[in-house]
Amino acid sequence: MRGLLMLWLPILLSAILVFVVSGVIHMVLPWHKNDYRRVPNEDQVRNALRPMAIPPGDYMVPRPTGRDEMRSPEFAEKLKQGPNMMLTVLPSGPISMRKSFILWFLFALIVSAFAGYVAGSALPAGASYRAVFHWVGITAFIGYAVALWQDSIWYGRSWGITGKATVDGLIYALLTAGTFGWLWPR
Repeated sequence: MRGLLMLWLPILLSAILVFVVSGVIHMVLPWHKNDYRRVPNEDQVRNALRPMAIPPGDYMVPRPTGRDEMRSPEFAEKLKQGPNMMLTVLPSGPISMRKSFILWFLFALIVSAFAGYVAGSALPAGASYRAVFHWVGITAFIGYAVALWQDSIWYGRSWGITGKATVDGLIYALLTAGTFGWLWPR
């Protein structure tokens, strides 16, 4: 089959479905309610960090300057003393979800487009629902879920949170695969 233009409808509709269902999963269902724990003595931690004016970004504490420091007894002692953390600092002020919602929808469009591209490269127009579901589902699952596993492997993210996000990704992949199977060009 040639071109993603033939798949514009399943790409768009599957992205819309994923966007809506992800909103239900995250805002209505209690599934992710306890993903992040409260820091003990939260107000003390915030009061201690505020004067440092840490710019938004990702940080590692302690952070060695190079391999030599990483191997030093002083750095080993820092690790032993703790706390050791990966930290994401967000901008101060009200949290606006507009940008995140727009980026999430664009991401869903991109995953659907890649899933359509892979399936379109492997299958002709008129392919069976099952074949389309298979190719699109696998590709969408990789896009929505497998890429998250490295955060638990390398950055210490909770495997519980990653597991829940993997289940979410499976749901999104199934929605995407079903939409493409239904609307695949005949």
